[in-house]
Amino acid sequence: MIILIVEDETQIASNLEKLLQSEGYDVESANSIRGMYQKLDKIVPDVILLDLILPDGNSVNEVQNLREKFPNTGIIIISAKASDLDKILGIELGADDYVGKPFNPREVLVRVKAYLRRTRGSKDVLRYGRLEIYLSDYVVIYDGNQVEMTAKEFEILKMLAERPDRVFSREEILDRIWNDNFDVYDRVVDVHINNIRRKIGDGWILTVRGVGYKFSKKGDQG
Repeated sequence: MIILIVEDETQIASNLEKLLQSEGYDVESANSIRGMYQKLDKIVPDVILLDLILPDGNSVNEVQNLREKFPNTGIIIISAKASDLDKILGIELGADDYVGKPFNPREVLVRVKAYLRRTRGSKDVLRYGRLEIYLSDYVVIYDGNQVEMTAKEFEILKMLAERPDRVFSREEILDRIWNDNFDVYDRVVDVHINNIRRKIGDGWILTVRGVGYKFSKKGDQG
């Protein structure tokens, strides 16, 4: 699960990041509206924690745009503008929740978990077109049929699919999936990638020549 924190107060962002990471979430941070969109060019977060007042503008104006572009992403506003009118406006524009400052970071954690429980149920799942990846169960469904994968194949697919369009080098995949097993060579990554492609099609995992591999959200079109 990926959480994007958009907050320009360094201490608040740091406290939230540490807490969320301790709970097993993958956390990205931005301190401006521009920085937020730069992150969103590379990731599709499960939840955005969005401060309203940022150095380059009032992000309440971005809520509707975010909702249209990322309909499956939760938006939780975290802001010192905590009047009833601000809360109502944020929710009306498409935010899923609103936490007023000052707050205990654990309150934000509770809101994040509540949103994910409400919208994702007990099973964490990534969905891209006809492809479904059930993270906790090591299950892959493509076009309505379960795809048999080895544990390593699944872990590679999961790692890439959680960060669509982010390029991973072979060395990085080896390090994260094989945990510095020095008896494993780069070629084993290529073999596993080819096996995954054979099972779900070539369009999902793209080769970036001379760099590594990345997951494409448009794999159904490949």
